[in-house]
Amino acid sequence: MSSKNRNLAVAGALVVASAGAFIAGRMTAPGSAGATAGGNSDGAMPTKLSERGGMGEAGENGSSRRSLAERVAAKNSTVRGEEALAKMEALMRTTDPIERSKAWLDFVNSIDPSEFESVIASFRSLGMTESRMTEYSMLLSAWAKTDPLQALEYASANTGNRFARNTILTSWAATDPEGAIRWAEQNHEASEDEGNPWMIGVIQGIASTDPARASQLLAGMPFSEERGEALGVLLPTILAQGPDAAKAWAAAMADDGLKQGAMARVAESLAAKDPAGTAAWLMQNPGEAADRTMDDVITTWMDQDKDAAVAYYKGLPAGDIRSNALRGVANSMAMKDPQAAAAFLDANAGDANDRVYEQFVWHSFGEAPEIAVNYIGKVSNENQQERMYGRMLDGWLRRDYAAASQWISQNSLPQNVAERVQNRMQELQQRQK
Repeated sequence: MSSKNRNLAVAGALVVASAGAFIAGRMTAPGSAGATAGGNSDGAMPTKLSERGGMGEAGENGSSRRSLAERVAAKNSTVRGEEALAKMEALMRTTDPIERSKAWLDFVNSIDPSEFESVIASFRSLGMTESRMTEYSMLLSAWAKTDPLQALEYASANTGNRFARNTILTSWAATDPEGAIRWAEQNHEASEDEGNPWMIGVIQGIASTDPARASQLLAGMPFSEERGEALGVLLPTILAQGPDAAKAWAAAMADDGLKQGAMARVAESLAAKDPAGTAAWLMQNPGEAADRTMDDVITTWMDQDKDAAVAYYKGLPAGDIRSNALRGVANSMAMKDPQAAAAFLDANAGDANDRVYEQFVWHSFGEAPEIAVNYIGKVSNENQQERMYGRMLDGWLRRDYAAASQWISQNSLPQNVAERVQNRMQELQQRQK
């Protein structure tokens, strides 16, 4: 199986796509990019984050007293200074997740706009952990609603990764997309091989309300890791429009690299519900996406209906697509019954290529190394063949020295491989003495 990365209103969007890149230990590292200073872009009164969902009556210790959320919201006035910090610290000690979320929303909505910087600085000083990312996102999003430029200036000066700035941009873009786009463009130096990282947050913010504009921004990014991340944050909105719309959207991309990436992502997402339709779509659109993804689609199909998946493979015309489908069939079988998978490969050797054999070896080695190593010699690329022999035999020797050494003594290996394996065996024997 090929190796792949398997992958709004601000009040609702608590974590942007770049959250996965967040590293708690670097939250206090200074950033290098400056921000454009300024006030609220539209001069409007602060927008409160909307409340979502109901609450039970139990207090933070399970008592029948008023809930913590009710107590926090009892005063409708804004909080400032030490009062704000004291409330924040009290909430951070709350263990009930539902109670804490509701109370935190009320707290965020009660913060005086002038206090966001000090509140966030104090929040960060308590220690950034994964469990606190939701609260952190809510603070950043609320600040972006009142003064996005000040929030971005603070984040640029005090955070060493993209998370804070893209969270702020997501919030800002939801209400003022053009302002957020201008900031993103003005605070990134264009490069042919690096996409604008701030467009990820902007695209996240406008995806649900203006997917066409979000797609336009995505298409304007160069081939890069950042463009892949931006595609990832836009894709859920596109998929929500339905399979046909998602397929049409991906196929309509003018940039072929982006088109192939979008088609591969769409195929991965649709395969679970409709592997047959997804495979047929890839067959109708041969290219890199089909080469990268057909095996995964067939593997998914094998888990749902093995006979139908095998029949589909056998009905394909000879060529790369058929070989890719064979890879998916063999991979699925190898993880469950390596011997049956080997027999299937032997019976369909005419469709097998190096990638088919390489993937079969990787997928069958854990269960049956004695079968897997026999297929390394079928890889025609000598360099790749030697690398696979080296890794597989070394792993097998460490796992089961007796069985591996017996196989080595009974089989002919390329000279370079044989010499390295013998040296490795001697080294392992000396360690055992």
